[in-house]
Amino acid sequence: MPSPAYRQIRALFDNDTIRVYQAYSNQIADSALAHGTFVSPPFKMARMTWIKPSFLWMMYRAGWGYKDAGQERILAMDITREGFEWALEHSCGSHAEQSMTKEQWEQVKRNSPVRIQWDPERNLLLHPLEYRSIQIGLGEEAVERYVNQWIRQITDVTPLAHEIRALVVKEDMERATELLPVERVYK
Repeated sequence: MPSPAYRQIRALFDNDTIRVYQAYSNQIADSALAHGTFVSPPFKMARMTWIKPSFLWMMYRAGWGYKDAGQERILAMDITREGFEWALEHSCGSHAEQSMTKEQWEQVKRNSPVRIQWDPERNLLLHPLEYRSIQIGLGEEAVERYVNQWIRQITDVTPLAHEIRALVVKEDMERATELLPVERVYK
C-alpha cells in the first residue's frame, strides 16, 4: 500500500459536510451542544479558533481529552463543504514565506481571515507519522461564518475518545482501530 501524500486533507465527509474537531472546556462544550453552535459567551468570537479534520491529530492535541480542563471535551462539528472550501480559499500559511518582508506578511495576514498549518499526522500511540495533517485557524470573519452558517451538527465524541484510548492502553490496537472514524482523502 503506498504511503499517503505528504500534505493531504484526510477527513470524514459526505456530499454535503465535512467533520472537524475541537476540544473545549465543559462550559463551552455544554453550551455548544445545547445551542447546536457556539455561543458567546462562553465561546470567544474574537479569538482565532483552530479546526482539525484529523481525529488522531485532535487526540494528540487534547491528550484524548485528559490534557487539561480547557480541552476535556472533544467535539465533532459537521460543517458545510461550501464553508470548508471558503476557508481554504481565503487562507494563508501560518508563517511568512522566507522571501516576504514583514510588511508584505502583515498585508497577507490582513487579507486572509484563515490560517493553514500542516503538522505531523499521528498514529494510535499519538506518535508522529511521516505525512502531514491540516489545521485551519479561523479568524474573526471566518469564525462568524463558522458559527452562524457552516455548522450543521455538533457531536460530543469524548466517550469515543476515552474508549479508544482505553483500548490503546490495553494494547488492543485492532479493536481501537475499528473504532476510529474512517477518514479518506478529501475531494
